[in-house]
Amino acid sequence: MENKRERIELLAPARDAAAGVEAINHGADAVYIGGPAFGARSAVPNSISDIEKLARHAHLFNARVYLALNTILTDEELPQAEKIAREAWDAGVDALIIQDMGLLELDLPPLALHASTQCDNRDAEKVLFLEKCGFSQVVLARELSLPQIREIAQKTTVNLEVFIHGALCVSFSGNCYLSQRLCGRSANRGECAQPCRLPMTLLDSEKKLILGPKHLLSLRDLNQTQNLGALLAAGVTSFKIEGRLKDLGYVKNVTAHYRRELDSLLEGTVGKKRSSTGKSTFFFEPDPKKSFNRGFTEYFLNGLKDEPASFDTPKDIGEFIGTAKSLKRPGIEVETAYELHNGDGLSFFDEKGELFGFRVNRVEGKAIYPADFPEKLESGAKLFRNHDEVFEKTLSGRTATRKIAVNALFEETSGGFRLTFADEDGITASEELHHEKIPAKDATRATEAIQTQISKLGETPFGALGVKIAASKPFFIPTGKLNELRRDCAKALENNRIKEYRRPVRGKESEPPPAYPQRNLDYSHNVYNASAKRFYQKHGVESAEDAFERGKTGAKATLMTMKHCLRRSMGLCGKNEEKPLFVEIGGALFAVEFDCEKCLMSLKEN
Repeated sequence: MENKRERIELLAPARDAAAGVEAINHGADAVYIGGPAFGARSAVPNSISDIEKLARHAHLFNARVYLALNTILTDEELPQAEKIAREAWDAGVDALIIQDMGLLELDLPPLALHASTQCDNRDAEKVLFLEKCGFSQVVLARELSLPQIREIAQKTTVNLEVFIHGALCVSFSGNCYLSQRLCGRSANRGECAQPCRLPMTLLDSEKKLILGPKHLLSLRDLNQTQNLGALLAAGVTSFKIEGRLKDLGYVKNVTAHYRRELDSLLEGTVGKKRSSTGKSTFFFEPDPKKSFNRGFTEYFLNGLKDEPASFDTPKDIGEFIGTAKSLKRPGIEVETAYELHNGDGLSFFDEKGELFGFRVNRVEGKAIYPADFPEKLESGAKLFRNHDEVFEKTLSGRTATRKIAVNALFEETSGGFRLTFADEDGITASEELHHEKIPAKDATRATEAIQTQISKLGETPFGALGVKIAASKPFFIPTGKLNELRRDCAKALENNRIKEYRRPVRGKESEPPPAYPQRNLDYSHNVYNASAKRFYQKHGVESAEDAFERGKTGAKATLMTMKHCLRRSMGLCGKNEEKPLFVEIGGALFAVEFDCEKCLMSLKEN
């Protein structure tokens, strides 16, 4: 099957329009953002008017804006979701990210459709079905290996989106019902309470303690920096950063980091090109270790190369900076190669593996003086920095600029002068200056003045490569007139770029409608409304259970399915596999079952 995956995008999160703008400025080719309702992060809604402003900024650079409309919906909510989709179309949004197939039964605007990772996109059969339904991009499950991604790419032509950085859900996305079960807050409805991050105990078949309380289901954060080239070669087109709940500094830092990494790869890759326009210049040195992280993992991309779980803490650990060499109250001598600063936040694990933190009040050479002396700290303890005061202050200011390259032509006309800007995409704009032609007394100075003033594109999205002057002789032109001409021409070019921008085309569903890979669907397919049932019936499904959130599921329901395995993490893989285990979370007991053939673990109602 022909591979047409040429456009490569770096996809960044935006909790709000301001974060989206900064993501674009720091090199993102696309951003994803929640709307007024029905996004998988209900805590960060955004107005359509804000999204419209973001879309205009993005489209100047040929970058895209994707609206996350990716929760499952009640029948009563579908009309509002359709209204939001139409408003998003009018606002300039480029695609909808959806989970609920009931939306496809509505009268949606011609927006491109992306299948959310909540759709549980694990294999080529499912991805091919979505492609035939008109989806133009599919977000793959985080648990997939490189061979699995490669196989999907070989059997489909749809754009493939893969998470490369950020928080990991321990369960296959879309198939986690623990929050609903414990808290009445559905992950599929954008309200996950993250009970997987809580401390819990592991019990044997006789309910005796094996381990805990520990954060047994809490995973480290994803970091695929070293695997970007392999993912590109495997057929991935969209490299996604997690983090719609993260702060602005995280978005700036992590986006800039991956922009640099991807650019270096694309420079030497034939047949692949960046999907947006403009070069970002950074005023800081990006470093993902300095942004929120629970420690990093490659997860299962290359098999099990590292331990993905972080039993000791779900909190921000930070970067390892050295050890506490000696404790001399009120100071601590630190053995480190890093420069520490007043206001830094440091953390350490005590002898029981519990994480503690403290703020550095003062630094004198290798000695630090905490605001409050950490009583649990011992000599020789490893120290981590989870707040770099200087770095964070840098991130709070202006940290990047993004410019589209333009060539300028300043030429003489019969009635005065004309300025033309031609950008790197071949889009042009011209403005006339009707002005008396006054020969310059100082030809060199006059020429330099034109070149200097026309090049001052400062706060515009453009950067001048050069200014060509075509005139019969040097003329004197007042600086104010040159500045006005430049501003008008730059604004005209902005408007022309917006006019020339073309949104991606909605894919067409194949005829006859493709058959869904399964005929009988249980609750894990999250069928929550009558429209979704009609969709699946149209695609050959004979029966579909109601979603777990309807409350009709049996008492022994599977609440989570995951690649993370407690037996493997504890070095017990292959031992006593016939004996059941249990996990206790907040007084609730759940059975832990293992499918060793598929290397999967599940958490079930007890």
